[in-house]
Amino acid sequence: MAREHSSDSRTSATTPISKADASDVRAASGASAAATTSATKGTATSASANTAAAPTSALADTTADTSATATRTTTDFHTSRPTFAHRCGTFFRWLIVTLACVWISWCAAIGPIMRSDAGLAAFGWTNALLFVIMFTCTFGFVLLLVYTAHRREGMFRPHNLTHIHPIHPIPTSPTFTTAPIPPTPHPSSTTNTTDSIVSSTPIVDSTSTVDNHTDIHTTSTTDSTNPPTDPTIHSVSHNRASTSSVIHRFHNAAHRFTTAASHVIMTTTSNWKRIWLVLIVCWLWIPTTLLAAFGADIYSQAREFAWAWNQWTGVEQPYIGFFSFVPMDIYPTAHYMWPSSPTYLTDQHNIVLTVFYGGALAISRYLTGSNDAGLVVLAALQWLFAGFCCASAANRFFNMPWLTRRANSTDGSPTVTSVAPYPGTPAGPCARLLVMIVFICCPLVLFSTISLTKSPLFAFTFTWWFGLMYELYMTHSPRLKSRSRTSNTHASAQATPVDTTFAFPTRLSTSAAIHNDVSTSNVIHTIHTTNTPRTRRVTIAALVVSVCIMLISAKYAWYILAAQLVFSILADRRRWKLYLCTLFLPTLLIHGSISALIASGAIISGDAIESRGIQIQMIARVARDNPDAIPADARTKLAPIFNLDQMAQAYRPQDADPVKSSGIQSKKVSYRWRSVTPEDMDNLNKAWLEIVRADPLSAFNGLFAKSYGYFDIFDPAYVPMSYYLDNDYVQQTNTWIKYYNHGWRSHVADFARGWSSIPVLGWFTHGNFYVTFTLLIGAAELALKRWRALSWHMPLLLLMGVMITAPANNFERHMLPIAFVFGFLCLMFHRDTCRRVDVPERTMEPITAHDTPRS
Repeated sequence: MAREHSSDSRTSATTPISKADASDVRAASGASAAATTSATKGTATSASANTAAAPTSALADTTADTSATATRTTTDFHTSRPTFAHRCGTFFRWLIVTLACVWISWCAAIGPIMRSDAGLAAFGWTNALLFVIMFTCTFGFVLLLVYTAHRREGMFRPHNLTHIHPIHPIPTSPTFTTAPIPPTPHPSSTTNTTDSIVSSTPIVDSTSTVDNHTDIHTTSTTDSTNPPTDPTIHSVSHNRASTSSVIHRFHNAAHRFTTAASHVIMTTTSNWKRIWLVLIVCWLWIPTTLLAAFGADIYSQAREFAWAWNQWTGVEQPYIGFFSFVPMDIYPTAHYMWPSSPTYLTDQHNIVLTVFYGGALAISRYLTGSNDAGLVVLAALQWLFAGFCCASAANRFFNMPWLTRRANSTDGSPTVTSVAPYPGTPAGPCARLLVMIVFICCPLVLFSTISLTKSPLFAFTFTWWFGLMYELYMTHSPRLKSRSRTSNTHASAQATPVDTTFAFPTRLSTSAAIHNDVSTSNVIHTIHTTNTPRTRRVTIAALVVSVCIMLISAKYAWYILAAQLVFSILADRRRWKLYLCTLFLPTLLIHGSISALIASGAIISGDAIESRGIQIQMIARVARDNPDAIPADARTKLAPIFNLDQMAQAYRPQDADPVKSSGIQSKKVSYRWRSVTPEDMDNLNKAWLEIVRADPLSAFNGLFAKSYGYFDIFDPAYVPMSYYLDNDYVQQTNTWIKYYNHGWRSHVADFARGWSSIPVLGWFTHGNFYVTFTLLIGAAELALKRWRALSWHMPLLLLMGVMITAPANNFERHMLPIAFVFGFLCLMFHRDTCRRVDVPERTMEPITAHDTPRS
């Protein structure tokens, strides 16, 4: 038998598979081996117990059939030495992982000296020790994730898997219907071993005899005629019985409580409507007691629209002039970018959002005489939209609504009519509870629901879009190539078309089951090699809408979407038309229209100085700490752009806005926006390089002081989301909002700041906590070669780049998108670890007549 098995393995094991597929192979191989062993034991036991009823020949036939099936289903492979390219790939992957951990550790190590404004010159042994500790923690965390994933996917497997026997197929169509749940066989009955082995998740009912002899450790020495006379024995026995009874009752009560709590959690999060209702109820205190939260941006947008409305109605207003001060001078926007004809609308905060906010506040002033009613209405609308976005994303990550389409059969039992290509397990109550706690309790989420700035709106829309992309990720259908097992089979396959279908295990609800001795929690799933899964229409429409809202809420959204379009097509080429229609066309339409308006002079583009925050902070740091180090040539080139003396006085380590002269009229004119020309701006890069070469220490002090806080979990937020609750714009400079719960608003903001200042427990409220762990999870995905998962997680990395280039350091509103989707990211990583879904392209064998499992 062993010789025949070896010969068959060499003949049939001709299908290559990548190392990433070894998890499915090892799981199938281990399951088959376990099934064979259990089935053999069960058969022998049944035969010995029923010798008179079961003849010896039947036992021999069963054993032979079991051995043959096990031989046919055992996975065989051979290994080869890792190639040089494989070693290089492993080296560079772990090099990137190491660099990510080094960056996080470096930011945490320099945090104390940056907060004290001492600079890198004060770096000492305590900072070095902190660096070592942080690197050990971060790299150890990545190793833990990778090790856990390898353990679940089959860590102890041959190093370079090259050939594999195919996964066990079943003859079924891509769309199938399951029958009602069959009755569970009695434990004393024997189980058909063949059926158990053919299924992807074998179910073997092993019957073992029970030893009825008296336990050797329990001896009955009490004589009924001579009862014990020592009362201590009765006391000890009574105490033990009483303690055991209490523990038993406590265990039963705890079990009933957890069961009821799990039922409540699963029921209240079973669809997006219920999740939305839960969020609305838990968030109801926010708009009713705080009304709205805002800052200077929405007033600037209202001012732009008001000036533009005056122009449209024929009101004479100043435009360009030394003594004039219009909305574009607040940001500021260089005068060389202004059209010759007066224009008061800009793309500083995205023109669509400016018109929408400005128009709403204009209507409010017309109806009520102030902006306050409009602010409250806008905050309420955003509050509702935020709940919808979070509920939609949570529903996709929790319930995976694309997984099945259920219908009722004639007898009333539920049936499954279709299954997605790579289904996973719907989230359990614990995972749902943890994610919902973040959305219900975290101040980052709560305050963002009514904060009228572009970043929260983009963050909630990004969360919605993230859930939609997850559906596309989970319904990805790889290209599967059919290959016959032998030459005769190949010839017959060419003569007669074969419906090639392959079996994959998946977990569904207990109401879904299939025959062939599969348990109620497991269903054999099939993938067809020719059909691409049809994306739901609601998902396509939602993708288009979410992309449009992201584009009108943040200007940098089109960079992220353009990059994601490339990654998505590379990872899922079969649906390239879908990505073009949902990602490319809306981006082209909206961004192209705005660019056309700017080119025509209808609106003014944002100043390029906004994206030069790193450069101007480095220059300003040198101008403040070591002005003599600036070369004369660099001074000459910078003179038309910046006033270096004013720049040194305006410099703040964590904020570039003062250096670029943002603010009202009473500000230092560091940036010469009135007189600078495009030719002058061309010299900025050259002057910056000269200054960095002249004093690299001071220059890098400016760089790290502006960006370290986004990756230092110990660093408190420079501008937390609580700022938008009780700043002067909310508490003083409005008509009647400032009188509504004035003290309560300050109390809520102070409570959030106090919570944030608590060590460890306060990290839950820090945006950089979620940014740091998101980067580490991405590093683990890179080490595990989860390329498709990384392909749609790249926007998270691009958002980290946006943070570094933002004007301020550790500005929490820039970290909101990552904080909102962090729980979903953890859930996805765990789900991929439990059931690897990003299976690369593989080759499998078609189903033929002799592959049909027995019924």
